[in-house]
Amino acid sequence: MKKTILITGGAGFIGSSLAEKLASDKNARIIIIDNLLTGSLNKVPTSEYDNVTFIKGDVNKLPELAHAFTEYKPNHVFHFAAVVGVKRTLENPLMVLNDLEGIRNVLQLSKKSGVERVLYSSSSEVYGEATSEEQHEERTPLNSRLPYAVVKNACEAFLRAYHREFNLNYTIFRFFNTYGPKQSKDFVISRFIASALKGEDITIYGDGGQSRTFCYIDDSIEACVNEFKKGKFINDVINIGNDKETKITELAELILRLTGSVSKIVHFPPLPEGDMKRRRPDITRMRTLFERELTPLEEGIQKILENPKFIL
Repeated sequence: MKKTILITGGAGFIGSSLAEKLASDKNARIIIIDNLLTGSLNKVPTSEYDNVTFIKGDVNKLPELAHAFTEYKPNHVFHFAAVVGVKRTLENPLMVLNDLEGIRNVLQLSKKSGVERVLYSSSSEVYGEATSEEQHEERTPLNSRLPYAVVKNACEAFLRAYHREFNLNYTIFRFFNTYGPKQSKDFVISRFIASALKGEDITIYGDGGQSRTFCYIDDSIEACVNEFKKGKFINDVINIGNDKETKITELAELILRLTGSVSKIVHFPPLPEGDMKRRRPDITRMRTLFERELTPLEEGIQKILENPKFIL
């Protein structure tokens, strides 16, 4: 019997990559709903797979989402729709808070229609500024007060509440700086590459000493799909990321070297908020989902440069 999987935000970078991976199973029917605020139709794999259906709709509006549930009756839901991008979320806090309607709608409809599990895209932003060397799913406090992080934290609470009240199963993915082809220029690696290829200045906010860990999209998606299939962390949380730290200045220098660019690195004043000094996940749980090593940063950037889907 075919299983039907609904992906909200499936025209975005991670959501569309997830849809493509899941669609390779011909016994799966993939339904994507996205309002195209930050997503793009050219990322949706409808031309490559005949088992993918796209619906333009806003999950924050109950009637638009309800149509997808009544028409296609999903067995599983990946709720990946959200307002994303540090600059966008800082400038549009009310838009971010509206995403609370989305999680309520998803859970209400999932409960009523007998969905087996809701798999949710949370974020490393919930941890806020690092208080320990590694961010662990249970031991690290969630201490950010930025609207985006508060909403993600509240959505996690909704998932737990619906499980407790209605026995609706969930899994929470906390993503740490995923990158790869098709990513929009709102994010640091794609922005740096685009600037380098055009010979424009690479701009860094602050001194560039802040560090991040970067996880190639294939690694993130493989972990999510394996969790979906294996169900090792039902009603639990998983960090999805890499644990190799890179300073932002080091990232810029690596991209300049790989592209052979003559771009200059220029520094702007630090962002007033939202640019944490350090972030590194404990990925012990994620590593149980596959045995291979994660993609090194240099190799991942080379894959972007070689991929024709990367558009300036």
